[in-house]
Amino acid sequence: MSKQNGRGRVAGLPEWDRCAVMGVVNVTPDSFSDGGRWFDTTAAVKHGLTLVAEGADLVDVGGESTRPGATRVDEAEELRRVVPVVRGLAAEGVTVSVDTMRARVAEEALGAGAVLVNDVSGGLADPAMIPVVADAGAPFVVMHWRGFLEGGNVKGVYADVVAEVLDELHARVDAVLSGGISPDRVVVDPGLGFSKDAEHDLVLLSHLDRLLGLGHPLLVAASRKRFLGRVLAGPEGAPPPARERDAATAAVSALAAHAGAWAVRVHEVRATADAVRVARAVEGARTDSARTADTSARTLDDSAEGTR
Repeated sequence: MSKQNGRGRVAGLPEWDRCAVMGVVNVTPDSFSDGGRWFDTTAAVKHGLTLVAEGADLVDVGGESTRPGATRVDEAEELRRVVPVVRGLAAEGVTVSVDTMRARVAEEALGAGAVLVNDVSGGLADPAMIPVVADAGAPFVVMHWRGFLEGGNVKGVYADVVAEVLDELHARVDAVLSGGISPDRVVVDPGLGFSKDAEHDLVLLSHLDRLLGLGHPLLVAASRKRFLGRVLAGPEGAPPPARERDAATAAVSALAAHAGAWAVRVHEVRATADAVRVARAVEGARTDSARTADTSARTLDDSAEGTR
């Protein structure tokens, strides 16, 4: 688990022996999935602790909705929402990330005990973000982003969504590295649902191996998103509400874990925690089986050599 050292710098990217589960705490009145449920600081901290008890490895605290059409809150309000929750969870020993596009919020959250900055703009929304994160030595999530969604799902046109997302993420990662953030502290996120339609999201999920080819840990944030609603609805039906997409989210979590994702970001933790552990067990069985087969083959070769 990462911690801040005596100089106030973060000690590194948290690591686990399997795909991690990042639980979501939205300290907002208007998030698409659970807006308003954890708006009070006490309720938000309690919810974060519940997520950990259900299997979350780290908790992502955000004070600003990024759903299409959402209006941005001002910096003072975002600070008021986020920092006390980060401080409260960190005081309980929780590994906390902060979901923000503002450098000052990131800086204050890191000072309050957060160990990772999850910026859906990848540092594009606030020019001061990269210097702040670099100075803190904090891990940084770089998401594929094409702009604010206040006007809806902007710039969601692709000739080849995988190639274009890869190219744009690669360019953004280069900018982050040039800004002083260490390569071993960069995480990439394809930005499912951001300037993408359901088909784009599904194609990206089917090519997670290519995203991993960027050479950085991968965060997959599919929880309760619109593309899952479209899949569950079928060609004629109405998409189920966001809170009825958790089983589908767990399915994506299992696929992401199997593909090698560093973490999955989810609202409902328990099913996904089970899913990633099953994926790890299956991968472990495959490794053990391959090792056994290799040992048997070498034993047979040695036996054959002895008869010559």
